[in-house]
Amino acid sequence: MEVYIEYALAENFCMDFFLLWSAKALSKNRAGAGRLAVASAAGAAFAVLFPLTGLSGPAAVAVKLLAGGAMCLAAGRYSRFAGYLKFALVFSALTFALGGGLIALFSLADISYATGGGVVLSSVPVGIPLAAALALAVTSKKLAARIRARMTGGLRCTIYAGQRHITLPAFFDSGNKLYRFGSPVCALPREAAQKLFDLDRAERFISVGTVAGSRRLPLFTADRVEISGDGKKIILSGVLFCAGGHSRTAVLHPDLAEAN
Repeated sequence: MEVYIEYALAENFCMDFFLLWSAKALSKNRAGAGRLAVASAAGAAFAVLFPLTGLSGPAAVAVKLLAGGAMCLAAGRYSRFAGYLKFALVFSALTFALGGGLIALFSLADISYATGGGVVLSSVPVGIPLAAALALAVTSKKLAARIRARMTGGLRCTIYAGQRHITLPAFFDSGNKLYRFGSPVCALPREAAQKLFDLDRAERFISVGTVAGSRRLPLFTADRVEISGDGKKIILSGVLFCAGGHSRTAVLHPDLAEAN
């Protein structure tokens, strides 16, 4: 089987980017696409050069594990070692699952492939369509977020906590009946909440009922909240927020709309 170096680089880059992006999403890491691209490029170069080393057995496994750990370290943004460990474990699990699934698929479909030194070479460029599917999913998600923002009438919410602040689309949800300590509770996307608060050190929680059952969500108090839209602005202090789902929109309690 002949392997052209430019195709191998493109294939491995796409595969690594797909796996790193999936690990980022599942581990709730705040890494940007630039970090993932740099780590994927390094991983692709390693994958192409590794077979030339002639390593096999335990030595090959050790080198590949170290390379994977280094790639995860370069790809993510971490404030604690636990965050890195979570990212690396998720990345490893996805890599093993995808590798095993591809070998099973190749065998069932009678697609030619070769293994050696912990590397699988196939006649089908799997990584490229996977990366294309990822790009389509990310683009669709961003497009949906823009459509939701337009549907809210351009309502924006800026939340301040200490020296940090974040601005994102928002809407008043009449179905939000959450109260805690006698005060209304708004909901933030978990990724946005992580940028403002340390979710791992939450001391207060609120139970929220969903279709899948009850969830216990961390609860925080924002120093100041500015809600603007239609030429009006509401400025409030001490607003409660819980860290909710994975959308990019803040769900505001309807009682806040009545504030002066």
